[in-house]
Amino acid sequence: MNDKNIAVFFGGCSTEHEVSLQSAQAVLNAIDQNRYRPLAVGITKKGEWRLFSGSLDQLTDGSWERDPSCVPCLLSPDRTCPGLLLLGPEPRRIPLFAGFPVLHGKNGEDGTIQGLLELSGIPVVGCGTLASALGMDKDRAHRLAALAGVPAPKGTVFRHGCDPVEIERAAHAIGWPLFIKPVRSGSSFGVSRVTKPEQLASAVSEAFSHDSEILLEEAVPGFEIGCAVIGNETLITGRVDKIELSQGFFNFEEKYTLKTSKIHCPARISPEKEEEAARAAKKVYRALGCRGFARVDLFLTPDGRILFNEVNTIPGFTSHSRFPTMMKAIGIPFDRLVNRLIELGVEA
Repeated sequence: MNDKNIAVFFGGCSTEHEVSLQSAQAVLNAIDQNRYRPLAVGITKKGEWRLFSGSLDQLTDGSWERDPSCVPCLLSPDRTCPGLLLLGPEPRRIPLFAGFPVLHGKNGEDGTIQGLLELSGIPVVGCGTLASALGMDKDRAHRLAALAGVPAPKGTVFRHGCDPVEIERAAHAIGWPLFIKPVRSGSSFGVSRVTKPEQLASAVSEAFSHDSEILLEEAVPGFEIGCAVIGNETLITGRVDKIELSQGFFNFEEKYTLKTSKIHCPARISPEKEEEAARAAKKVYRALGCRGFARVDLFLTPDGRILFNEVNTIPGFTSHSRFPTMMKAIGIPFDRLVNRLIELGVEA
């Protein structure tokens, strides 16, 4: 057991901090303690690292940060002594069998912590540095997916400080309605659906508040579907799901409350179209260099076209989240899924 410590990293300096706490609690509870020793490594919004050994019930309300069990820690990048360094009254090093990032959004899902683990020589559960960075970058992910044969919606990218007139011209060329998105952001933070020119300036400002690049993208008719993919060499896909919206778009509130929307798993589409979506998801997964697991989100248009939307390399991971639900639909329950992902992470 001493050499099978699994560090589950959660929290983080991200707008998705609270979502990460819920996912981490579920993952930590699901890890098979007859095979592994789970370690809860929390990162506060300020960026402080803490090894937490209190009750996992304290994760979701944030009270874990104030628990006396917390010990300051950091990850050693030194390959001759890799592991978790405890900085308390009695400094010591805990060797790690693997690191399991459950950090959604920036500073966690974007390749940052994956790079630190790879620098240390510690196996990563899930996608590595490059795939994580590409998955967070909508523009570059779209370009690679298109090269692999899975086209993306029509769009244009602008950097901070660009001429607002050029943005207006691009918006008129794309047509209304359209979406304004940060190029690198998660859970739809900073995303706006713009239906008329008067809404453009505020939507652009909101998107730029989350990233230095923004994407103007056509509003695709139809609906969004998703496909869970796991594996390294051999890939397995879960059942495809479908998002049914009654109004607006699938923003942060809808994703985590389903106030006016529903998610159907399996998706209410033909078996042939579901197979086509799964093939497209695998192509994107390969094109971005994913390993371990990821959720590939796609659009299905009324005329049957499948377009690539985005890849989530660390999707929501509670037992009722979309990714686990897709895998459960093919007979893989949540606890078995979590432990299978650890196995995939430590594969050579």
